[in-house]
Amino acid sequence: MKIPFFRPVLAVLTAGILNACSSSAPKIISTPIDNIDSIPLKVSDLSETQLKGWGGADLTTDTIPGMSVDKAYDEIIKNNQPSPVIVGVIDSGVDIAHEDLRNVIWTNTDEIPGNGKDDDNNGYIDDVHGWNFLGDAVEENMEYTRIYKRLKPKYEGKSESSISTADREEYNLYLAAKAEYEKEYNETVQTRDQYLQIKEQLTAAHKAVSAELGTEDYTKEQLADFKPESQQLQQYKSMLTQIQYNVNENIPEALEELDDAIDYYAGRIDTHFNMELDGRVKTGDDPYDITDTDYGNNDVDGPEPDKKNIKHGTHVAGIIAADRTNSIGIKGVSNNAKIMAIRAVPDGDEYDKDIALAIRYAVDNGAKVINTSFGKYFSTHPQWVIDAIKYAAEKDVLIVNAAGNEGLNLDEKRVYPNDQDPQNTSEVADNFLTVGALNYEYGSGLLAGFSNYGKLNVDVFAPGTKIWSTTPNNEYEYLQGTSMAAPAVSGIAAIIRGYYPQLSAAQVKQVIMDSGLTTNASVIVGGDRNNTQKFQNLSTSGKMANLYNALILADQIAKNK
Repeated sequence: MKIPFFRPVLAVLTAGILNACSSSAPKIISTPIDNIDSIPLKVSDLSETQLKGWGGADLTTDTIPGMSVDKAYDEIIKNNQPSPVIVGVIDSGVDIAHEDLRNVIWTNTDEIPGNGKDDDNNGYIDDVHGWNFLGDAVEENMEYTRIYKRLKPKYEGKSESSISTADREEYNLYLAAKAEYEKEYNETVQTRDQYLQIKEQLTAAHKAVSAELGTEDYTKEQLADFKPESQQLQQYKSMLTQIQYNVNENIPEALEELDDAIDYYAGRIDTHFNMELDGRVKTGDDPYDITDTDYGNNDVDGPEPDKKNIKHGTHVAGIIAADRTNSIGIKGVSNNAKIMAIRAVPDGDEYDKDIALAIRYAVDNGAKVINTSFGKYFSTHPQWVIDAIKYAAEKDVLIVNAAGNEGLNLDEKRVYPNDQDPQNTSEVADNFLTVGALNYEYGSGLLAGFSNYGKLNVDVFAPGTKIWSTTPNNEYEYLQGTSMAAPAVSGIAAIIRGYYPQLSAAQVKQVIMDSGLTTNASVIVGGDRNNTQKFQNLSTSGKMANLYNALILADQIAKNK
């Protein structure tokens, strides 16, 4: 459920050692943040500095709906250092050499690097910083593409009446996958073609107006002062004005963004929907055999020299734990997390087998928090993942999961992974925390337009719109999605588990949910201004995660144990 972070051009124009360390829990005398409905709405735009750090802002002092991270460090954490906590990041891979991450990467001290042996006998050779379950594979189909492709020879052209009772469930899965494939493929082709058409029009307009103004980097003011002498130039000016005021003042940059969008959708056609692609051939295992575990390698930052396809996982890792002590880059939510990098999410949909084994790997190697910023709506072996979630629960490991980015009610639409579904609403385990995404606007726009929600199937919300974090090769970038909201909460969980190790995973989950901030306001849901609902009704807790309050509540519970 990764979403591309393109500005809305189309919309504008078309409408072990760690556990041995001791910690010193802070002495907390602070009062929880409350009564936020009396806080005035922020009417001015965020500055660049505010935008880059809005996830850590405090609603009561900044009128920005962050998680009060800075307030917690200033008033509660101060110089108290929690014990290190291993956080497993199951994702596309992590740039472990990044300047803002290299000092917070988990190291398996029981493994001798580079000797080609499984020194700690955990089944993984030279897994010094984690494991890469994808090996050299990068590109993959969507799950519905794989299902459609696999079942097409068996069911193509057959009527429902000709299907045996034993095959009826599989046949229905085939029909659902085929329908989803055709819908998504056609929409992707249409969107790519619209972007191509926009680029053609914008390029012509920019070329003509640049010639008239004598520069390609004209400003809003210069364009406003331009007096076109022909109807064609008037139309060009109108188009360019829309772009400058709604998307990007710099038209050459807007054209670059269009190229990125075109490449993204063209790439999806070439990979996600390519019925001829066998991405698994590079991995060398049978993805439908959970006992076939001898695959993958220790290259947690993936096989590509440019590291392009590990941007997502690197961004997630930075939100959790980017070095708070080095005076460069950003500051992660947690000052005690050690990132265990587990590569299991390709460019396409993840396999259930990889996710199940990745969760078990993280648990068996000491992770106390696991971040799962991925998801899909079709699954061939969901029970493998459910069993892994239960295994994590038995071992007291908290899983923090992204809710998804389609603006859907998860009480009506099942997503994988999750700890329950619309038909079976009982949770399979008490260690699974699902996170939706907030926008930086406190008011009716509080809920991110893309965020999934659900009174039963989403637990809490956290900052997820336009989040500034680490990207490969010592760079930083804005990305957005519930993929960014989940690691913010993983950072909170790591701090709590570091200060209060006596609290169970289930208790930490409950602390995060119970200590959040809520509002009586109605918010726009799914980006549809005609659909407004009470924020309190969009998740189980009805709240926004808040580090400051979570520390206060965790301290109270720990003292009463």
